[in-house]
Amino acid sequence: MNQERLTKIILGPVVAEKATRVAENNNQVVLKVLPGANKTEIKQAVETLFDVKVESVTTANVKGKTKRTGRTIGKRSDWKKAYVTLAEGADINFLGAE
Repeated sequence: MNQERLTKIILGPVVAEKATRVAENNNQVVLKVLPGANKTEIKQAVETLFDVKVESVTTANVKGKTKRTGRTIGKRSDWKKAYVTLAEGADINFLGAE
């Protein structure tokens, strides 16, 4: 796998109440990823960038909401999120403090 592509697959963590609940209960991390990325690429990217063992990856395509401001109607862009299940004892710290 191309090392440069692996660094661009993960766009960032999803910060939401559900994501926090999933992380605590199932030892999972929720990430925002490139829409064209597949599960194998996501697994390799997480393992190389964060140096952890990944058990499985589940993906979901999130449809963008339609929003309006006054007369104009706009649409937020669609995006993809990945639920990454980590091996026992593995943890990813996004804050950088150890």
